[in-house]
Amino acid sequence: MGIVHDLVVTYGNEELLYIQTHDYPDHDAVSSAAGLQEILRRLGVQSRIIFEGDIQRDSLRKMIHDLDISIARSCDVELEADHKIVIVDGCKGNKNVTDLIGEEVAVIDHHQVKAADDVPFVDIRPDYGACASIIYTYFREFELEIPRKIATALMIGINMDTALLTRNVGEADVQAYADLYPLADIRLQNTLLRNYIQTKDLEFYRYAINNVKIEKAVSFCYFPEGCNQNLLGILGDFLLSLEEIDFSILCAKNKGKVNFSIRNERPEWNAALVIQNALQGIGFGGGHADMAGGIIHDASLFDPAEVYALFARELGL
Repeated sequence: MGIVHDLVVTYGNEELLYIQTHDYPDHDAVSSAAGLQEILRRLGVQSRIIFEGDIQRDSLRKMIHDLDISIARSCDVELEADHKIVIVDGCKGNKNVTDLIGEEVAVIDHHQVKAADDVPFVDIRPDYGACASIIYTYFREFELEIPRKIATALMIGINMDTALLTRNVGEADVQAYADLYPLADIRLQNTLLRNYIQTKDLEFYRYAINNVKIEKAVSFCYFPEGCNQNLLGILGDFLLSLEEIDFSILCAKNKGKVNFSIRNERPEWNAALVIQNALQGIGFGGGHADMAGGIIHDASLFDPAEVYALFARELGL
């Protein structure tokens, strides 16, 4: 049997399991956590979803509200050292997963990562475009009926992380999408997928258009006044939609740190490896071949021209 079976057998007598998403969670992380929570509940294990940071996108807040997903900031939960934590859509040791009080007992992720040796249960599938697709396989493994709200959440997670089945998508994602489609609230899903930006975001689009640097199909733009991580990803997708751009590098100074969002559609480049190598020694990066993110924790180490040169070197410009 798989990781969920192992969790139930090993920790089924625990009072509570905590499901932790990556920091500043997105739709895929939240939907995956909600799906796992439903599975555990049906198997007799109670759990609570927690996260570090903020919920940054209004469309995600609406998804959480409309689908009745119970999720709490970690600071609002009294964690103790013996509490057991399952990390979903992230991995212990990654810079976008805060090391909370408690024992990390499992990792469920779809990024190109390696789990820490002290995590007993691991399910990492980098060939999956969305973590929600992994969670779907658990429902199938236990032959559990998927509630309408959970099916809707999982579909939204798959669509968001694969850019409507156009990015890093595999057969497993397509199968999950097809099986979830008749079970989900498609009207609600489509509303959330269409209405994912607000008028206040237009100033960031304007700034990107006016300040983007484009060289040999690579775009670079730095937001010195800040831009949240989720919006950086949306802007990266926007720039990648331009015919002349195949690789997008966006970065923003946020609260003394510099966040990065990378998008790529060139098969000869690997976004995760490019950002890992470019930020080596000054920051951290990771993700997928066509979508990656990263951070420099000390903004004083960041110089736009120097960092662009590091990326250009990795890309062979």
